[in-house]
Amino acid sequence: MAKATFGAGCFWGVEEEFRKVPGVRETAVGYSGGSLENPTYEDVCTDRTGHAEVVEVDYDPAKTSYDTLLDVFWNGHNPTQLNRQGPDVGTQYRSAIFFASPEQQRIARAYMEQLQAAKTFSKPIVTQVAALQAFYPAEAYHQDYLARHPESMYIVINDLPKLAQLREQFPDLYTAP
Repeated sequence: MAKATFGAGCFWGVEEEFRKVPGVRETAVGYSGGSLENPTYEDVCTDRTGHAEVVEVDYDPAKTSYDTLLDVFWNGHNPTQLNRQGPDVGTQYRSAIFFASPEQQRIARAYMEQLQAAKTFSKPIVTQVAALQAFYPAEAYHQDYLARHPESMYIVINDLPKLAQLREQFPDLYTAP
């Protein structure tokens, strides 16, 4: 098994983007990239800890590749928005890849450079690519939030359309709606 950690806005929808990818064994939402040990959601929301809301993806490299997870990451959010995604604003909502190995770093940077060179996005990519120092799990009520609250207005407006777009773009990646 291997782990990958991504920040792409509010972690509720991002977690669901990865949960159903074949080969993903488990996901957990939490905080990475900051200076405070064991931060709470309230700490992170002050915008003073430096943490991003992230999803830790536990996956089987024999069943899915890191490149496939990057496909989901790059297509599941807007990597050109600095410190925001949709209605959510603050450094905790930044686009970030926290690599766990030199190989993940190389692959992530190469993928980002290809997207930039191809002018895939109309603006420059602002995604942070940084070494994973620590992953702190978020509070229990944040875990599997979208699966437990699919009718929440936030989810309906902000996350379900992104999930539908990913399913349409990568139909063979998603095992169930």
